[in-house]
Amino acid sequence: MSNSVTAADRRQVEGTTASSHAAEQFLQRAAPRRAAPLLDYEGDLRFGIDLGTATIVITAIDACGEPVYWDHVRAHAVRDGVVVDFALAVSAVRQLVERAQNALGRPVTDAATAFPPGVPESDCRACRYVIEQSGVECRGLVDEVSAAQALLQIDHGAIIDVGGGSTGVGVFRDGRLISLTDRPGGGHHLDLILAGALGIDIERAEELKRTDGGTHVRTLSPGVERIAESIRTQCGAQNPGVVHLAGGALRLPGAAEIIHSYLKWTVRTYPHAELITPFGIAVS
Repeated sequence: MSNSVTAADRRQVEGTTASSHAAEQFLQRAAPRRAAPLLDYEGDLRFGIDLGTATIVITAIDACGEPVYWDHVRAHAVRDGVVVDFALAVSAVRQLVERAQNALGRPVTDAATAFPPGVPESDCRACRYVIEQSGVECRGLVDEVSAAQALLQIDHGAIIDVGGGSTGVGVFRDGRLISLTDRPGGGHHLDLILAGALGIDIERAEELKRTDGGTHVRTLSPGVERIAESIRTQCGAQNPGVVHLAGGALRLPGAAEIIHSYLKWTVRTYPHAELITPFGIAVS
């Protein structure tokens, strides 16, 4: 390998490290904003609403890009990016909007939202209609991987957005998205594995995965490996560089280590990774 190529690779690694560190600091500042909104924010606010499989999340940043507020409600109104209970989704968003307005002392007039890669256009429109039916103008509609990239700003590597129903993969070169795919399989499938192993219902399995996942990581390991294989397939079986894990489905102690061991690729995790895409939507 020539010296010039080695230097270019070094710059890519340094750039990725710097952007990852900035994103990590952002997430550390964002996490407390659910309980303690930033009330001395600068300028106008930008809102994002994430219609997730397990939770619906609202986020806000100020004119300087600082995290101001977030909140969520649990609602199984969306499955794999498809709105399966329109009334429930609208009700959840209205609840979040009302709580945000009370917490921030200002109206929520518009917000962006997102959809998993590969979702048909008709289902994307349904996400927009949910926002609009909630009394909020939909100012933008973006895929979830691009929303995560809006926050992470990686130059070289892959963003893996593991949601409740599917795993989206975006591969980036020089900051440009060169591949975007999505395959079934995510947090809900891990819930099914745990529910079957323990003989409990899905809701209880999801709660155990979130609150006591370390105890059950051996049981869930085959499911995490299936997610890792999905990542490999979506990357064309080629190491994309650093793999950045986003999404709340893999908030499981040891999950990143399982993926690294399976793929033999460098894996980057983030504190509060479940906030990456929701805040990325607000940034978008």
